[in-house]
Amino acid sequence: MGRVTVRRRVLRLRAGVASYRPDTLAGEEPLEIRVGGRPLAVTMRTPGHDFDLAAGFLVSEGVVRGADDIAGIRYCAGATADGGNTYNVVDVVLAPGVAAPDASLERHVYTTSSCGLCGRASLDAVRTASAWSVAEDPLRTSAELLAAQPDRLRAAQRVFERTGGLHAAGLFGMEGGLRCLREDVGRHNAVDKVVGDALREGLLPLRETMLMVSGRASFELVQKAVLAGIPLLAAVSAPSSLAVDLAEESGVTLIGFLRGDSMNVYTGADRLYTSSER
Repeated sequence: MGRVTVRRRVLRLRAGVASYRPDTLAGEEPLEIRVGGRPLAVTMRTPGHDFDLAAGFLVSEGVVRGADDIAGIRYCAGATADGGNTYNVVDVVLAPGVAAPDASLERHVYTTSSCGLCGRASLDAVRTASAWSVAEDPLRTSAELLAAQPDRLRAAQRVFERTGGLHAAGLFGMEGGLRCLREDVGRHNAVDKVVGDALREGLLPLRETMLMVSGRASFELVQKAVLAGIPLLAAVSAPSSLAVDLAEESGVTLIGFLRGDSMNVYTGADRLYTSSER
């Protein structure tokens, strides 16, 4: 099984003084995702919650919509020359009647930990139709509750505290409770793991929930929220222009630069209120 963290000996320089010390690094290994034995994608990820990652990835690709669409997920033996299991290859078996991914979705280059769209032919190819709409989601929440989410997310990041090198995605309920947290070297992987966990628990669509991510909000992360039925996405950094366009088009409330008691609300401001307005 791959390791979430790895220890390495490093040379440390502080105020001109050199010393050697062990350092803890975030693990990063490739994960090949197969569907029905056919390779679909390779993503660089932090080992752990791999079945959630595979399931969430298929939600993001529009292949599956609910827990019943997946008959099983397993690690593949025989991934090495001697027939061993590296735990870096997973095969998803779709339920009878669920269509296999279109061949055009296959990635011809691997997906890095920072980019989940590598190998896609065009912007139109990632505008996958969602099974549900988030525009009518009744979620309403307070600015004060949102302001508390970054600290709650950071407090729950156990591996980040040891390495300083992981992104996080956290799913919060309407009242601010943290339902699920996942960490990974890639923001998109962390989100896929959160969505995959919800899918496998039969919780999609994720009505009246909020997704909080470390780093920036990309087009792809907004799409993942839409496909999972999440009406609000908040990030500690900036969104891209395409992320804002898609959020506005889809009815997602998109928040960026969520730091302390300040934030920028780019779309869906009607879902937020201050304590004085309630």
